[in-house]
Amino acid sequence: MKLVQYLDEDLIIPDLTARTKSEALAELISPLASKYAFIDKEQVYKVLLDREKLGTTGIGDGVAIPHGKLENIEDVLLVAGRSLEGIDFEALDHKPVHIFFMLLAPEKNAGKHLKVLASVSRLLQDVNFKESFLGAKDRQELWRLLSSV
Repeated sequence: MKLVQYLDEDLIIPDLTARTKSEALAELISPLASKYAFIDKEQVYKVLLDREKLGTTGIGDGVAIPHGKLENIEDVLLVAGRSLEGIDFEALDHKPVHIFFMLLAPEKNAGKHLKVLASVSRLLQDVNFKESFLGAKDRQELWRLLSSV
């Protein structure tokens, strides 16, 4: 499975400005709302916050994968973000998060949601990928990296 099936270059944020978890979620939603008229920022924010209340999606080792399900989308949507400074995302290891993949999935297609989550999780266990992601100089370089996996 290629992640670029669900991601566009303009859905990559090379340097998040957020400093808190709530700001990071809002910033990750923003490019989706700009690209897709049917995205309701408030609804997506609520879905992501509700998921965070169940347990943090900051999985540790500098990585977070906030995710949720929406009724009004047909396919998985993915946003990649990077924080050079790191964000306190209440990660399991209590360390700042630098790499974010936000995933939104159709309410009625749990299978695809889980496959994409698993694919992202596997990718983020690759130390070389993470180093390349963190070291990329700009959005275009991040896009090339993500297109190659």
